[in-house]
Amino acid sequence: MHVICLQAKADYTFCNATQPIGEIKMIEVLTGLPDGTVGFRATGKVTGDDYDQVLTKSIDSALQEHNSIQLLAVIGPNFDGYTLQAAWDDTKLGMRHWSGFDRIALVTDTDWVENAMKAMSFMLPCPVKLFDLDEQDDARRWLSESLGTVHISNDQGITIAQLIGNLETSAYDDIDVKIDNAFSQSAAPSLLLDLREFDGWSGISALGKHLSMVRKHHRQPHRIAIVGDETWQKMAEKVLSLFVNAKTRFFDEDDYDDARVWIAKT
Repeated sequence: MHVICLQAKADYTFCNATQPIGEIKMIEVLTGLPDGTVGFRATGKVTGDDYDQVLTKSIDSALQEHNSIQLLAVIGPNFDGYTLQAAWDDTKLGMRHWSGFDRIALVTDTDWVENAMKAMSFMLPCPVKLFDLDEQDDARRWLSESLGTVHISNDQGITIAQLIGNLETSAYDDIDVKIDNAFSQSAAPSLLLDLREFDGWSGISALGKHLSMVRKHHRQPHRIAIVGDETWQKMAEKVLSLFVNAKTRFFDEDDYDDARVWIAKT
C-alpha cells in the first residue's frame, strides 16, 4: 500500500508517494547489542514523534534496568537532521539522563555531524568516540571493552584500593559495599590507594562517582598512603585533604613497600 501524506505540524514532515507504509523509519533501534547497550540508526529528517516513540522509550527502559548504559548512534549518509521538536526532545533527554551514559560511540561519515560532536564532546559527562560507517563492528567492540576497574581487597587489616585504567561510572558499581566489607575487618582501618596503573576518569560523571565515594567513607580510615606517579600527587592530596580526616602520605610508584610499612604503623 502506498500513500501520500502531509503531517500538518511544526515539523513539516512529508511522506514520499512511492514509500510503502511500514518502511518509514527515521530512527530504528539496533538489535544484537550486549546487555546495557542501546543502539539506533537515524535516517532522513528525525521528528519529535520519532524521537519520543523509539529512542526515548528505549533509553528510559534500559535505564530502569541499569544504573548507566552505553549508546551506539549510527547516522547514515542520508541523515537530514532534526526537526525543532526532535532537537528539543534530544535536549530534554540528555538533561534527564545526564549521568546515565558510560560511553557513546558515534558512527557516521557525515561531516557536519562529526564536527558538531567534536565541538560538544568536552561538555559531555562520558567519553565519546567517532567511527566511520564501515567501522561499526569496531564501535561495538569499543563499547563492550572494559576501560578500567577499581579492585578492593584487605590484606592484614590494610584496605587496598587499586585504581586501574581509565575509570567510567560502572567501575563504581557496588563500590560502597566492597569498601565497607574491607574496612569492617579492622577496628582502625587504614587505606592504601594504589594509583600505579591509573589513567584517570573517562568523564565528569565518573569523577563525580569517585568524589561521592570519598565523602561516604571519609571518617573511616585513620591513615592513608597514596602510591603512584607524581602526576596524581597534587590531585590526590587535595581531594583527600577536603574529605578525609586521616594522616596521609604520598609515595612514589617505586616505593610501594615503604608505603606498606608506613601504613601498618599504629
